[in-house]
Amino acid sequence: MTGVATTATVTAPASSALATNGHAGAMPALPADLLLRLYRAMFTARTCDERMWILTRQGRARFVVTGRGHEALQAGTAAALRAGHDYAFLYYRSMTTALTLGVTPFDVLTSLLAREGDLFSGGRQLPNHFSSRDLRIPTISSVVGAGLPQAVGAAYAARVRGGDWVAVSYFGDGAVSKGDFHEALNFAAIHRLPAIFVCENNGWAISVPAALQSPVASVADRAAAYGIPGERVDGLDPVACYRVMRRAVARARDGDGPTLIDARCVRIGPHTSDDDDRYRDEAERDAALAADPLPAYRRRLLAWQVIDEGGLEQLEADLRAAVAAAEEQALALPPATDARSHLFADSPACRAGADRALVNGLTDSGCRNP
Repeated sequence: MTGVATTATVTAPASSALATNGHAGAMPALPADLLLRLYRAMFTARTCDERMWILTRQGRARFVVTGRGHEALQAGTAAALRAGHDYAFLYYRSMTTALTLGVTPFDVLTSLLAREGDLFSGGRQLPNHFSSRDLRIPTISSVVGAGLPQAVGAAYAARVRGGDWVAVSYFGDGAVSKGDFHEALNFAAIHRLPAIFVCENNGWAISVPAALQSPVASVADRAAAYGIPGERVDGLDPVACYRVMRRAVARARDGDGPTLIDARCVRIGPHTSDDDDRYRDEAERDAALAADPLPAYRRRLLAWQVIDEGGLEQLEADLRAAVAAAEEQALALPPATDARSHLFADSPACRAGADRALVNGLTDSGCRNP
């Protein structure tokens, strides 16, 4: 297959009067358990997000990055991946993606509270900086767009080693203004690597609107410059996002190269718990809240008769209880206090010379970075 650039509009962008918030339409030809899996991931992420926000207001946590409004696109795209086989380079709003791939609410809350045993960093990273060796979620950076070239490296490794994994990079729309974006797409396109680039486009690069970030109407339009497919999808519709991602994954596994996906979503609330959000007018904030994908998808499940109201309420109660139990379990753990853990290789020579190494350099203690 030749690398002909295309830009496909799957559904209306998030700025329109979204069909997903109105009529349910016909039930998609997808298994009922998959449709419910999407909702479980979305609801669990929203419940975790809300509990994390409350914990900051209680003074138990210092900082939270919210992902509300991004749940549908993350659940849909992540469900099309093979967890633990494909590489996922996340960013700080990617909680639903992480949960869909196998990270647990306990993992998320332990990291938020900087408790001993934190899976991601041992309590030494900002919240929502997900990582898991078993799930092939590499450690992420707060730097916008940093995961793009790293994902290309993982995709190149598949080519070199003869693997059939794909590497996905998730990033906000502000990342397309960075050199990392160009370098990653350029290299992946030239070598036709199994890489997928998912832009979680909520229209805001912290406080800067998309119109002041890029002169291009859609991020997907940029794909033409690299000779690769670009797809624009309604990021408030998890089913549409699943279908787009499934096509991109199949294309990558078949050796047909990368895909750029522009998933239009909304950011419900401020950038972080430390952001006052005054740069958005009230009408824009109200519109984002009205486009909330969680209640919209809930209505669709009921309309499609995938589950009845009683069953859905029980599912939600169970998920809330699981998050509450994870919170209590995380709060019971001691705080992470040893700043030197995870800095040096765990060997007798390294432990004996750690203090001297911090002052004089790693070679003085005979240890090296693991």
